[in-house]
Amino acid sequence: MPVAIITGVSKGLGRALAEALAGRGWDLVLDARGAEALTEAAGAVSTHGTRVTALPGDVTDAGHRAELVSAAWRLGGVDLLVHNASALGAEPLVRLEELPLEGLRRALEVNLVAGLGLVQEALPLLRVSGAGTVVAVSSDAAAEAYETWGGYGASKAALDQLVAVLAAEEPGLRVWAVDPGDMATDLYAAAVPDDHDPRPEPAAVVPGFLRLLDERPASGRYGAPALLDGAR
Repeated sequence: MPVAIITGVSKGLGRALAEALAGRGWDLVLDARGAEALTEAAGAVSTHGTRVTALPGDVTDAGHRAELVSAAWRLGGVDLLVHNASALGAEPLVRLEELPLEGLRRALEVNLVAGLGLVQEALPLLRVSGAGTVVAVSSDAAAEAYETWGGYGASKAALDQLVAVLAAEEPGLRVWAVDPGDMATDLYAAAVPDDHDPRPEPAAVVPGFLRLLDERPASGRYGAPALLDGAR
């Protein structure tokens, strides 16, 4: 069975993607900071009958990243790495003049540095997989200038660039930055708590991610909503 590492799985997109992959027979290594929520999510994912290893921890911790890759190796390797864990930098979001520098550092550490660290740890196993794939969950804020989204958007824009360079350096892999679009998640609620407009549930955009895995297009940046409509 193929093996995936997914970060940020206690809820939202990470959990929805984990459940979809488990339903397709993937074995999974799951990460989140909250042990209780991760245990509950892993229990739900495990009902599909695949092997699931849940490791609570912080992706900015090099030791934790090594544990994730070691757990995947014990399941058979790493075929897919999904860096979904994210930090906003401030909750709720604020203008750049008010953005705490420590918050910006945290967003960069989680969204960018930890993503590269996990890729570096998993790269030997990804290279020997028959279909090694890296998915970095991006954001529209990486490409557009939205007030108050500067710190988060900068970290995701840097992640997009890192993914593009990785794709150039590792032509044997598929490396995708994927913008899932607006979703009803706790992350968005924490970012903009006064915005109560309806948004799609994370499970609604998961088929876009699955289409990438099925069709394996060239490495690059994709939008999950566009993939649902049959366009890039």
